[in-house]
Amino acid sequence: MEVRTAIPGITWEAASAAAQAAVRHAEKNGWRINVAVVDRGGNLMSFLRMPGAFLHSINIAIDKAYTAAGFGFSTKDWMAAVGHDDGMKLGFSAQPRLIVFGGGLPMRVEEGGEWIGGIGVSGASEAQDEECARAGIAAVGLRS
Repeated sequence: MEVRTAIPGITWEAASAAAQAAVRHAEKNGWRINVAVVDRGGNLMSFLRMPGAFLHSINIAIDKAYTAAGFGFSTKDWMAAVGHDDGMKLGFSAQPRLIVFGGGLPMRVEEGGEWIGGIGVSGASEAQDEECARAGIAAVGLRS
């Protein structure tokens, strides 16, 4: 029996580079964002706030990354995942730190597709937040 001794994770260098790439993408488009990168355990690895980005978006960005890292899929896919089960919709959406709208993506390694963390962006529109998150992921050679 194989015993796993280490959980795959994102390095501080990759987390920092992903956050910077997301900010550069936002800057190029005239958006102001907050971006967070967490490891698979939801621990904050990198955070950047652009001047003028909404203050309340700080925690939203962190929680988007936390949600995506914890479950391994996009935050915008939450409502589709629970379908028409109202109990699940109410129950999950009432959980602290769980974000159920776009802008949070898991970060996966190419080989095997295992997720190693998450990135969350907040401050622009939902689609623009996700676009910035994808730019961050792509910059470090990962996928969502």
